[in-house]
Amino acid sequence: MSAAIRVVPSRAARAVNLLKTVQYAHPPSCPCHSNPGYHQSQTRLAVSRYNDRNSQRRSYATPQDTSQLKEYAFEMAASSIRFGPGVTQEVGMDIANLNPSGTVAVVTDSTVEKLDAMRQVRESLDREGIRYKIFNKVQVEPKDYSVKEAIEWARTTGDYSVYLAVGGGSVMDTAKLMNLYSVYKDADFMDFVNAPLGKGRPVDRKLHPLIAVPTTAGTGSETTGTAIFDLVAKKSKTGIAHRNLKPTLGICDPLNTRTMPSAVKASSGLDVLCHALESYTAIPFNERTPRPTNPILRPAYQGANPISDIFSLNALRQTVKYLPRSVKDPEDAEAQSEMLLAATLAGVGFGNAGVHLCHGMSYPISSQNMASYKHPGYDVHHPIIPHGVSVAVTAPAVFRFTAASNPDRHLAAAEAFGVDISNVKRESAGEVLAEAIAKFLADLGDQPAGLKALGFGREHVEQLVEGTIPQARVLMLAPGLAKELQAEREQLGRLFESALEH
Repeated sequence: MSAAIRVVPSRAARAVNLLKTVQYAHPPSCPCHSNPGYHQSQTRLAVSRYNDRNSQRRSYATPQDTSQLKEYAFEMAASSIRFGPGVTQEVGMDIANLNPSGTVAVVTDSTVEKLDAMRQVRESLDREGIRYKIFNKVQVEPKDYSVKEAIEWARTTGDYSVYLAVGGGSVMDTAKLMNLYSVYKDADFMDFVNAPLGKGRPVDRKLHPLIAVPTTAGTGSETTGTAIFDLVAKKSKTGIAHRNLKPTLGICDPLNTRTMPSAVKASSGLDVLCHALESYTAIPFNERTPRPTNPILRPAYQGANPISDIFSLNALRQTVKYLPRSVKDPEDAEAQSEMLLAATLAGVGFGNAGVHLCHGMSYPISSQNMASYKHPGYDVHHPIIPHGVSVAVTAPAVFRFTAASNPDRHLAAAEAFGVDISNVKRESAGEVLAEAIAKFLADLGDQPAGLKALGFGREHVEQLVEGTIPQARVLMLAPGLAKELQAEREQLGRLFESALEH
């Protein structure tokens, strides 16, 4: 009798199986509980380590101030993910399976349009006889005016029933907004923009299917309901976040990231690094206030929770291991593939837990760009502080500050960087993690050793703080940050000063 052979699944297979499990629990067609059996069918999750010491009661003798009630639940929403070399060629069949009633809007930028990823997409669509039009004017690091141009195209040039984004985070985010505003044709642009800069209107209608084909390994936008852009008049980055914005399907093909320049790989990978670090160290979901009065009002960024922790910590470990390899050796196929997987894993993690200070502080850094800094290795005709660079430059200062909130988590993060924490005191967690991050950035190469290297000085701190204050959506998840406005300003000022050099 022949012996049974057990085949150990690859890391990619294990990750995809985990994504399928999450997807089963919260499919992308669920706008925020369209499945009537949702609550009855959910498996009880082990959340005891997050539970409040005081049990929540279902009724009260006197009226309660609901704005002070803490959250008691979390949700997991993620796009369906398909991962594997060559899967781009399946996109035509995916769209045919959707039986689109109108034309497909293919969204990309002028650089990606010339790459193999777009050639594969065109061939796949043509094989299936799919009608499509291409919008190729997405701007890298989108501005509100470039997004409005894309929305106008979507509203006026055809009856688009499916959106297909092929490119990096800028392309995927722009496609999400084209989809949103083509459904809400009469909405003002600021209606859905995150409060307090915009009105923060919830997305309460079903959007068109959106398929995302990432060509960079960084943003994880193929898994999230977040879209980011510069609000030029306010000199700050902001965005729109709602789980209904998330793609129906993310097609993650490692072959599509081979053409990324080394500088883009580094910046994109640092975004993954901070997605993982921030979501893992965000406040716990059941410390967030206010508790939503209706499930549709529960934010996409909910705080750390038991499921997002799994994705975030694994993404951190993979990034530390594979990002230096992918940057230094363009022929290292394993490293390129693992970084794309890490970006997707981190996307699921932060897409449900959220990010905090590194991202909140990065938005004015990249949008203000006082010295018209242009990052080495970026082939663009305008000044640019890439998103990943603007996020990582404050990371040593940020995690030195947040460590007191949860030293054990910060030590676990330091351990992911290879630090021996066996004899490290809990009160030293922040300093140890800050040093590990600073060393990682220095070893990666071509990274600014603080804000001074980007052209910022102490004289710019106040303006940077004022550009950060409106980022309430992420600042509310920052551990240790004051809730009183003046105290918050002072803390942020000290953080920016600390980030001038590291």
